[in-house]
Amino acid sequence: MDFESWKTKAKQLKNEIHALYLASKDPRTPWYAKVFAVLIIGYALSPIDLIPDFIPVLGYLDDLIIVPAGIVLLLKMTPREVMEECREKARSQSKKKEPKSWIAGLVIVLIWLLTIYVVVRIIW
Repeated sequence: MDFESWKTKAKQLKNEIHALYLASKDPRTPWYAKVFAVLIIGYALSPIDLIPDFIPVLGYLDDLIIVPAGIVLLLKMTPREVMEECREKARSQSKKKEPKSWIAGLVIVLIWLLTIYVVVRIIW
């Protein structure tokens, strides 16, 4: 595979993830798919992994298996017509720049900091 094909695949993945985000906000998407979407996105964006990245091979293996498997399951949970509409919307929105949501990132960081605090308090 050459660089251009990798670049194309990365753009397709970005659009698919954006479509899943849009689908998670659609009222026709089941509640359990919305909850699962939050868990998968939270895990993908989280600085804390099940297997730390500094462990050779295994550290990145969980990211290469868990996140894609979660995306596949999420695609199966989301109604087909909702995904088709959201893919089209994601394609049209990718042509214009959207502001980044720093609030969502801040919430994820705060949740992980609270979790670490609670674990440390329990241990000590």
